Order: sequence, then structure tokens, then C-alpha cells
Amino acid sequence: MATISFTHAIQRHVACPPVTVEGRTVREALEAAFRANPQARHYVLDDQGGLRPHMVVFVNGRQVKDRTRLADEVPPGADVYVMQALSGG
Repeated sequence: MATISFTHAIQRHVACPPVTVEGRTVREALEAAFRANPQARHYVLDDQGGLRPHMVVFVNGRQVKDRTRLADEVPPGADVYVMQALSGG
């Protein structure tokens, strides 16, 4: 099982407390979290199911590489962090 945590910045827009889920990939883990919280899904993922441009996901401190299919591995006991990406100059 993995623990998914959403940053406070996201929770200002949609309530999404940390949740422990089953899932071998980022997609499977996120979909398990979104089953109980469909409103969060629409905030994090676009209409094609990929990460929105302003979102970023880390698994055990490493940024996911596959932003479209979300096929990066989530090992048992992983910490998954979902946050808003920062931009600017």
C-alpha cells in the first residue's frame, strides 16, 4: 500500500486528506484515491486523464516522468505527494 498526500495549496481548492491506497502505478494509486474523492480527480487530472500542467507528482521523492499514462511504479510502502508546480521567472 502507498500513502498519497496532497499539499495544503491544493486543499485550499478541494478537500483531499492523506489516504492509503493499493496501486502498482501512479495511475492505479491515484484512481484508488479519487474513487473516494472524485472532485480531487478533476483538479489534478485533465480531461484526457493526464496530469494538468500545473500539477506535479513525486513518488518517494522522485518526480514522475510519465505525465500522460502515469505508468511510473509505486512500490509497496511508497509516499506519493501531489502538489502544484511552481513557475515564474
